[in-house]
Amino acid sequence: MIYRKFGTTGKEISSLGFGCMRLPEYEKDGQWFVDEEKAIPMIHHAYQNGVNYFDTAPYYLHSNSEEVVGKAVKSFRDKVMLSTKLPLDGIKAPEDYRKMLEKSLKKMDTEYIDFYHFWGINKGVFDDKIMGLGLLKEALKAKEEGLIRHISFSFHDKAEHIKYIIDTAEVMETMLVQYNLLDRSNEEMIEYAASKGLGVVIMGPVGGGRLAAPSDLYAKLTGKESIATYELAFKFVLGNPGVSCALSGMGSMDMVEKNLLITSNENPMSEEEWKQLGTAVDQLKKFSDLYCTGCDYCQPCPKEIKIPRIFNMFTYHNVYGLTDHAKHELNRYLEDGGKTIKDCSDCGRCEKKCPQKLEIRKQLKRVEEVLTSI
Repeated sequence: MIYRKFGTTGKEISSLGFGCMRLPEYEKDGQWFVDEEKAIPMIHHAYQNGVNYFDTAPYYLHSNSEEVVGKAVKSFRDKVMLSTKLPLDGIKAPEDYRKMLEKSLKKMDTEYIDFYHFWGINKGVFDDKIMGLGLLKEALKAKEEGLIRHISFSFHDKAEHIKYIIDTAEVMETMLVQYNLLDRSNEEMIEYAASKGLGVVIMGPVGGGRLAAPSDLYAKLTGKESIATYELAFKFVLGNPGVSCALSGMGSMDMVEKNLLITSNENPMSEEEWKQLGTAVDQLKKFSDLYCTGCDYCQPCPKEIKIPRIFNMFTYHNVYGLTDHAKHELNRYLEDGGKTIKDCSDCGRCEKKCPQKLEIRKQLKRVEEVLTSI
């Protein structure tokens, strides 16, 4: 296993983190349980092969994840770092911070949590809850008492708000954020966070499974012999010099084995290779015959057609070779009642607002024909 400096926390973190949100489950008499006979050996195997960061949360696995993780690491608790999260939807007053923290400590059967995250925050929640209720003071108090070791946050919002959060809440020590080869919107803020001394953990390194599908993406990007797309995904994320750890939600022993093999590579992607790969992705998309940047200027459509979303499905198929995922996304969109070109009123507003001057109506018709025929 490769270990990296975890910001200024003084910790060395394994390049692979174990996300404990997809452990095997089963249902019995209307209740859900974690299959401990499968899940605990997975956690033990990861630890025995060098993983030292295990991430959970109160609501994962039908609210059973924290308890199972605590049980699994009990015999080597002092050798690993546990991460869990504060669900801010249940916080109405400052004292609720301590109540939620104590619940997690009890469920995990541990005296302290290494990295306690303000969970899934955006700027509004940060301003209203974290700053508005004085929760940073509560976090510092818990840290002083030894109940938590480090103050962290996980993030779901526009990338530029990361800087605001870091600069406003200077006590933040680590950040958990989405980032992968297909979604690089947080790339600049990852660099900024690292420059401010924060350890950076990445969620979604394989794009929620999009980059786990077979494709010839590596060959397209580099002209070299193709490698597994999920391997390329991990190498790209870990090639970013600002990244400390790639977090993977693992649901089987086979997945644990595959991820251990990739992240134990003594010759990971160099920073130069990482830059070249990022440039290649941008160029590949730009030279597509349909270059939608996803800027959303064409939105809202009067008929509620999600134009950038449909064009992005085509990009998965046409540019990246992720055809199965493109088909899955289209089916899900249609099942959710998504509008298509047949609903178009031909008003042309989208084309007037498009910075790329795309013939959107013509392209929508073509794209939908392609996607429904593959």
